Amino acid sequence: MSFRILVVDDEPDVADMFRQRFRREARQGTYVLHFAASGEEALDKLENGVRPELIVILSDINMPGLDGLNLLREIKRRRPDLPVMMVTAYGDEERRRQATEAGAFQFLSKPVDFDLLRQELRRLPGASV
Repeated sequence: MSFRILVVDDEPDVADMFRQRFRREARQGTYVLHFAASGEEALDKLENGVRPELIVILSDINMPGLDGLNLLREIKRRRPDLPVMMVTAYGDEERRRQATEAGAFQFLSKPVDFDLLRQELRRLPGASV
C-alpha cells in the first residue's frame, strides 16, 4: 500500500531534495510524494488533486501569501484528522507554540533530518511501514 505525502514549500529545491531522499521508498511504492509551492496550491491539491487520500502534509511555516500557520489552521478546519508536520529554518519558539496550538502533529527544523522524519512518518495512523 502506498502512502501519500504532500510537501508544501516555496523553495524550488525542496521538491528535488525530497525526491532524492525518498527515492528508494518512492521506487518501492511505499510513499508517493506530491508537492505544492504555496499554501494556496496546497489547499487546491487537498480539495482536488491527491488521490487516494493523503496521510500527512509537511508544510514550511514561512511562505509568501498563505503562510504555513494559516495553511495549518485551514487544513484543520477542513480535515481535522489529517496530520500536518510543520517545517521551518527558524528556531522561533513562538511560531512553534502557535503551530502546536493550531494542531500540528510535529514540528521539524531545517535542514530536515530525514531519519527523524521517517520515524515520525511511521508513527502516523495507518502508516505501518
